[in-house]
Amino acid sequence: MNSTQSLIGTWALVAWYNQTSDGRKLYPLGQDATGYISYTADGFVFVQMAAAKRTPYALNDPFGGTPDEDSAAIKSQITYSGTFERVRDRVIHHVTHASCPNWVGSKQVRNIEFVADGLRLSAAGAVFQGQTVTAYVDWKRAVP
Repeated sequence: MNSTQSLIGTWALVAWYNQTSDGRKLYPLGQDATGYISYTADGFVFVQMAAAKRTPYALNDPFGGTPDEDSAAIKSQITYSGTFERVRDRVIHHVTHASCPNWVGSKQVRNIEFVADGLRLSAAGAVFQGQTVTAYVDWKRAVP
């Protein structure tokens, strides 16, 4: 299997944590967050991660949330998609759509490590919740 082929497919989230310079682990979406990352054979990537227990809107209308409901909804998930390329031990996500508008047009560079039965993506120098951290996201192959 060539290096890009080893990424192809859908992976389920095991854990996402950010490590501070003093070693603390922060879980932006909680220790029980869920999600998927999918790498397609034609070069696309789709990422969706969310807190396990999100508060629903009072109305069943995706555009009908109150300002407080909208704020809670956006801060309890992260999504982005685009194309990707593998460069040695890194994968570069070229973002075309994202829940964080600032990411559109950006390159999200992740270090790749295949561990045990899964995949670890990491990014040093990431900024989350006002802190510079090393982000670690662990994935396992998704099973339908």
